[in-house]
Amino acid sequence: MKKLLSISLFFIGALLFAQDNKANYVSENYTKKEVHIKMRDGAELFTAIYTPKDVSKKYPIIMQRTPYNSGPYGEGQLKRSISPSETMMKEGYIVVYQDVRGRFMSDGLYDNMRGFIPNKKGKKDIDEASDTYDTIDWLVKNVANNNGNVGTWGISYPGFYATYSLLSNHPALKAVSPQACIADFFFDDFHHNGAYLLSYWKVTPLFGPQKTKRTTEPWYKFTNTGTNDDYQFFLDAGPLSNLDKYYGKDNEFWQQLKDHSSYDDFWQKRGILQHLKNIKPAVMTVGGWFDAEDLYGPLNTYSTIEKSSKNYNTIVMGPWSHGDWARNSAKQVIGNINFGDSISGYYQKNIEANFFRHFLKNNGKGENKLPEAYVFDTGRKEWKTYETWPPQNSAKQDFFLQGNQLAKMAKKNISFEEFISDPKKPVPHSEDIKQAGLTPRKYMTDDQRFAARRPDVIVFETEVLNDDTTLAGEILAKLQVSTTGTDADWIVKVIDVFPNDEPETKEIAPHLKMSNYHMMVRSEVMRGRFRNSFSKPEPFVANEKTAVNIKLQDVFHTFKKGHKIQIQVQSTWFPFIDLNPQTFVDNIFYAKPEDFQKQTHRIYNDSKIEFTVLK
Repeated sequence: MKKLLSISLFFIGALLFAQDNKANYVSENYTKKEVHIKMRDGAELFTAIYTPKDVSKKYPIIMQRTPYNSGPYGEGQLKRSISPSETMMKEGYIVVYQDVRGRFMSDGLYDNMRGFIPNKKGKKDIDEASDTYDTIDWLVKNVANNNGNVGTWGISYPGFYATYSLLSNHPALKAVSPQACIADFFFDDFHHNGAYLLSYWKVTPLFGPQKTKRTTEPWYKFTNTGTNDDYQFFLDAGPLSNLDKYYGKDNEFWQQLKDHSSYDDFWQKRGILQHLKNIKPAVMTVGGWFDAEDLYGPLNTYSTIEKSSKNYNTIVMGPWSHGDWARNSAKQVIGNINFGDSISGYYQKNIEANFFRHFLKNNGKGENKLPEAYVFDTGRKEWKTYETWPPQNSAKQDFFLQGNQLAKMAKKNISFEEFISDPKKPVPHSEDIKQAGLTPRKYMTDDQRFAARRPDVIVFETEVLNDDTTLAGEILAKLQVSTTGTDADWIVKVIDVFPNDEPETKEIAPHLKMSNYHMMVRSEVMRGRFRNSFSKPEPFVANEKTAVNIKLQDVFHTFKKGHKIQIQVQSTWFPFIDLNPQTFVDNIFYAKPEDFQKQTHRIYNDSKIEFTVLK
């Protein structure tokens, strides 16, 4: 159980460091102080402050607010590493960690993705913006040797709190870096376009029960399923309602997930994108092209601020899974694919440290040297810089799904491909047999040959490419479909098919070969009931041709000469997402066994994929 806890916290982006009583850089160069800072409503939030021992100069403050814990607790107990990176730790910052309201050593009630209150009418109107304001205000007034400039950063849920700090409007806040940041729980983490991520079910306790007192230890427990085969466990479990026996009534988040299966007011008020207007601090949003948990958040946080504000706003997207850029791996490997050496170290030294130094130490003066977009081409395996994202020299281009071909020209005669989707034999999201600690990561680059060879996965691909083709931006699948049922999920995968003579690599799994490797580049699901509105689900009319549009998140990937571009379309993706009954029910969380029916789905050849292609 402790192992599962540590894995889950790691996967969700909480960077926890073990206590180390030995002499290390932090203990030799920083002094730690623990305080409880009083908020405007009287609640006190635990805050750990690491201050440089060299008091001959002033330092900016860099802060992370987290729901995962700011430990180790006790003023003599120090983190082994502080700050966003070793580079910044050694450059010297006042580094602050805070338990958010209702978590660990902080007072108050925890509200998962607490909604922003734009027009506060009194001291009782609190949110994460007011807590951030009150914290910053206390820090700049009470921490010695600070230079009056504050920055915030965080990965995953702490990234959400970094974004939220932008709404505090404190004048001392000058630089913010939301990283792998959650933007909306109906599109990040627990849901993708209305489909529930069953792969997240195990971590539900992390956000469920309320604690009753200040504590340095977890007050929630994770479920041990007793098997290492997640696919079989969830298949045997049956409908989602059968999972109730694993969570008690104190797990309020599980109940919230069940009661709010559509994008209703509960989820809408917890989204943060609609509030990102007239932003003043400099923002550097960071994400990974292969982040299984939070890809929607970074891309949409950047684009929303870009459209609504005139501040300094930049985006960094690398060949990373969730939070990889904060680790110091010699090689950046995801699954079977090696993207190169010291990529995270390069980012930490040349991009992240540069951003915070410029705005917090140099007051935004002098040459910044950072472009608007610092993005990694995952096909060519190299960094590129652009003055806009997507790049200005890109254009939309349609590819039609016809027969088994991905063609640039549409056929006049309408035909279709069809397949039988059986909820009792769903398509796996991975060929691995294992227990995932949380959302699986390596599937994002996994070889998709295992899926291509199933009868319930339809494959479309180009001829061998005569020239390099670079996708740089959004992908939109515009499907024309029908089903014999009244509901269905639609999954679209974009795949880079390697040539037969592709050299073998050290990273490839023993049972695979790089020859004809089917590398997944991007994938997404649309729960069909939400095809017209995420707030108002509606059934399909059986056997009626229907439009289903699926927005896949941005990519930056070059399909090299000699490769092929492939599209796979399917209706199950298990147990990454839960099973759709394929008969319309009011709420899938309460579906009964008899609701799950085998259906025949069709994809018509006027369906198309709209790529953003670099000229």
